[in-house]
Amino acid sequence: MAERLAVKKTYKLYVGGKFPRSESGRSYEVVDAKGRFLANAAWASRKDARDAVVAARKALTGWSGATAYNRGQVLYRVAEVMEGRHAQFVDEVAAGEGVTRAKATALVDEAIDRWVWYAGWSDKIAQVVGSSNPVAGPYFDFSVPEPTGVVAVLAPQRSSLLGLVSVLAPAIVGGNTVVLTASADRPLPAITLSEVLATSDVPGGVVNILTGALADTAPILAAHMDVNAVDLAAAAGDAERARELELAAADNLKRVVRAPAAEPDWLVEPGLERITAYLETKTVWHPVGV
Repeated sequence: MAERLAVKKTYKLYVGGKFPRSESGRSYEVVDAKGRFLANAAWASRKDARDAVVAARKALTGWSGATAYNRGQVLYRVAEVMEGRHAQFVDEVAAGEGVTRAKATALVDEAIDRWVWYAGWSDKIAQVVGSSNPVAGPYFDFSVPEPTGVVAVLAPQRSSLLGLVSVLAPAIVGGNTVVLTASADRPLPAITLSEVLATSDVPGGVVNILTGALADTAPILAAHMDVNAVDLAAAAGDAERARELELAAADNLKRVVRAPAAEPDWLVEPGLERITAYLETKTVWHPVGV
């Protein structure tokens, strides 16, 4: 028998629950840590970024209006579907990050467990950061957390799966919707995650994933007037890029999760800071007895 030809994959973007090609028609080669070809990925354009924001805004009402308990169930379902594709994630993390299979397995396990961890906080975060406030007079006074809105998440460039999950899950668990830029050089775990999201219970548009050059999409998202918050994790260690993106975000007073001096150790147990970074507090007064 003749040797089979390789079936080379060309992946697409994930926007609005669908898999469109890049508006630009461009793609680029994804290679492993040793420079060997893995697949082709879509090169997102500025228009793709704007389209993703439109999709995220459209999905916001339904997702933010869902009960916290339901959002927790949805996040847990993501972990279930990821578990079924565990071997594929291990292959992609090992190839892209140049780590051993044992190390890749540990990273994938932690990424799946992190979805479960954040799912557990979905119906508990309000009790931690909300309050019933003592006031003078016959009133009830409550402070309750609400989602900020559309969040642009510039995912870590080195940690292609665990780092990505660590910045994505806390943004959506509180009811926000997300436009995420994946690691440019290591996008395959993000692409596979988009397939997981599409076949789980996450409504279309809640998470939108762009691949390609960060320089093409990050400034558009940081300056976009319909984006309410931005996470600059991708600019870790790049003070100049972080400064430019912060200045762009200042035009409409976005909430900004600032870039760290260096990419952190994502294996460390997360706190609640990334959840609360995308929550706003609403205080309600109500007369007693009415």
